[in-house]
Amino acid sequence: MDATSRAMGTATAGEPAGAVVGAQPGPPADPLAPYQAADFPWYGLDDAWTGRRWLMQAGAGNNRAAQRGSVDYGTLGHGEEPAKQYEARDVRRFAVVVTMARREVRRSADNTGTLEATTASSAAWLAGSGLLAATWPGQLDRALRQDWLDQQTALAWDLADDLDGPGWSSLTLPVNGLPQPFRYRESEYGWVLAGEAPGVLLGAYGRGVSAYGTGFSAVPDLTAYTRR
Repeated sequence: MDATSRAMGTATAGEPAGAVVGAQPGPPADPLAPYQAADFPWYGLDDAWTGRRWLMQAGAGNNRAAQRGSVDYGTLGHGEEPAKQYEARDVRRFAVVVTMARREVRRSADNTGTLEATTASSAAWLAGSGLLAATWPGQLDRALRQDWLDQQTALAWDLADDLDGPGWSSLTLPVNGLPQPFRYRESEYGWVLAGEAPGVLLGAYGRGVSAYGTGFSAVPDLTAYTRR
């Protein structure tokens, strides 16, 4: 399964998952439109972060049109955008915040099955798979890279499904200025954490940026993420 089908639940009839809301042919769309279609608050790093901020993507657990309440999760980036291909250079420094709506078990869009409720494990899975996509060992050839991704993806899912297990430790970080418990883990590729915030589930991943110094807050104005 792909990241979204696992995190958001999979319809029994195998409906497509992971649709990026607002991604359709035609003139360039407003990059904020998918985020504005959400019925939950977006979270990013708090004001202690003074570096660059940038939009990533907002998506749905099934193939739905961009309308209010159609978005299930999304990501906001901070720092340097991860390279899209291998670079023989110093590691880019970044932190990405995953915001996920709290959803109960619900019918799929075509009414043929059900989608699972979202949990902190769902956010951990999206964060873990995001870190893999951002830090894959690009010197591998295509076949070996796919084997590596398959292996690491299975491991990331197993870890996300056991947040209380030995693969995770506890970390308390500020959310809207108040201490909030998170589950945290490090690897050679970077770090991943997962927890909760008012109205949503939170995940995050990063590399070259210390997780211990991060804090999160609701984003009052997403235009801060559109400035280049």
